[in-house]
Amino acid sequence: MTHYMYLLGIAFVSSVVSIFCVLLFSRHFGLYDTVDARKVHTGNIPRLGGVGMFLGFVIGLIVFALDTGMDNFLGVKIWNLIASCALIFVMGVWDDMRPWRARYKLMVQILAAVIVLSADFTFHSINFSALRLNWNMGWMRYVITFCWIIGVTNAVNLIDGIDGLAGSVSAMSAFTFGLFFLQTGNTGGMFICFLLAVAIMGFLVFNLPIPKAKIFMGDGGSQFLGYMLAVLPLLPNGKGGATVSLPFAAAVLMIPIFDTFAALWRRSREHRSFFDPDKFHLHHKLMMLGFTARGSLLILVVFQLIIGLLIATSARIHGFLALTLLFAVYLLGLLFFTVVHIRKEEILEKSKLIETE
Repeated sequence: MTHYMYLLGIAFVSSVVSIFCVLLFSRHFGLYDTVDARKVHTGNIPRLGGVGMFLGFVIGLIVFALDTGMDNFLGVKIWNLIASCALIFVMGVWDDMRPWRARYKLMVQILAAVIVLSADFTFHSINFSALRLNWNMGWMRYVITFCWIIGVTNAVNLIDGIDGLAGSVSAMSAFTFGLFFLQTGNTGGMFICFLLAVAIMGFLVFNLPIPKAKIFMGDGGSQFLGYMLAVLPLLPNGKGGATVSLPFAAAVLMIPIFDTFAALWRRSREHRSFFDPDKFHLHHKLMMLGFTARGSLLILVVFQLIIGLLIATSARIHGFLALTLLFAVYLLGLLFFTVVHIRKEEILEKSKLIETE
């Protein structure tokens, strides 16, 4: 355990030092975030904070791989993980510097997904013993996992709209996945999850609105985090299968996933491209309801904490009670999103009535 703490410390320090250097570099060369219809910030703020998270995570992961002499639970597959997340990160940073077309970014995401799929990082089955349900996905696991990776990678990018949100939700989600691995005795998987959470914490030192964010993660950070959160549940256990089942993994990432489905429905209804930015994501809706950016962040962090506690508890108890907790999490999420959406629609309707008077 002391050895793991030492490696986590390396990741945190690497993240903090890297981001401090990036701050100086960005300010010197004027590399600031752009303001568009989806964002709520003003002023010149550097956007390359993802560099620190990536370096903190990868440095810790490489030291872990070398220190264990490639005899760890992943073996050579750990290099598939490192190579694929590096590919996503480089694409994101490049997009921060010189924006890419969406189709080119999708091609890189597909390549990164194929790299981990080739190492058999996949969901394998969905089991609910209380319902006597046992679905072995067979060859369909590659299709389902591929869609999962692409979807989650982009979903996390969409919630990166207010200071501290994407980082906080991602860190808490990674920690929750780590608790899953801890319950199943998969210490390697637990360490990788905690390693990512610690690297994100190094970024949050500069990104939380206390009193205001000094740096943003940019696409390099949000794409990297989205990809890693998609891959973490796929880390194999000692028997070769993914430890976190798809329904539980989706529940942990409920905030970005539900927000993405809402965006797809909204833009389809309005006959707009999915890639057109707007100000109707969940955090925008909360601000329309009268909450400040900090208030919205606090609400979503507390909501994510509740989700994590319920899901982590379900990992300990199994059986019908675990299924009940899972159902409760989804019901809670649907209720939360529905109430916020209805209140938003009421506010918009009132605004239209005032304009016509």
